[in-house]
Amino acid sequence: MADVSAALVKELRERTGAGMMDCKKALTECNGDMNKASDYLREKGLAAAAKKEGRIAAEGLVESYIHGGGRIGVLLEINCETDFVARGEEFKILARDIGMQIAASNPQYLDKEDVPADVLQHEKDILKAQALNEGKPEKIVEKMVEGRIEKFYKEVCLMEQPFVKDQDMSIRDVILEKTAKIGERIVIRRFTRYELGAGIEKPQEDFAADVMKEMNR
Repeated sequence: MADVSAALVKELRERTGAGMMDCKKALTECNGDMNKASDYLREKGLAAAAKKEGRIAAEGLVESYIHGGGRIGVLLEINCETDFVARGEEFKILARDIGMQIAASNPQYLDKEDVPADVLQHEKDILKAQALNEGKPEKIVEKMVEGRIEKFYKEVCLMEQPFVKDQDMSIRDVILEKTAKIGERIVIRRFTRYELGAGIEKPQEDFAADVMKEMNR
């Protein structure tokens, strides 16, 4: 079997809408032949995920996930097309996994398009200044910034984050694979993450001062 590059996997994924791991398996089985791999995915019913993008997904669940003995809580709405799928165990497990992902990785936005323009520009300005301070030639700084912005997206955007249960997959890959398997469009619509004490200024304990007080008594 042929070695399969990440670029080939990405190209097949964009062409078919199938999940990353399915694309890799198809290319491996077909010795890197893109057309044969596309046919392989179609035969397996895995290339159908992209065709479901236009469907309305109005059913689903509002899932809650509590972590760390009540220190972190997540509420999210995840949608599918039918109540039958929403009540299924596989969909419930997916919802819980996404809740766990949000609790663990603290995404600020759902997708790239949700990052405000001013936030994105501010990050680009910082990354550009960092690259210049590293002594990088200005002609390659812009390319470096674009590469580092992709890393920024993976940190702050839920759909771009590596899945906590499988770092080789993004949350987008997880959703695509589950869409292909279940046969319905799946959409993460919104989420809120709560962390105990977030935003509250807590008094800073000065242990050295406390020790001195005790010594001077």
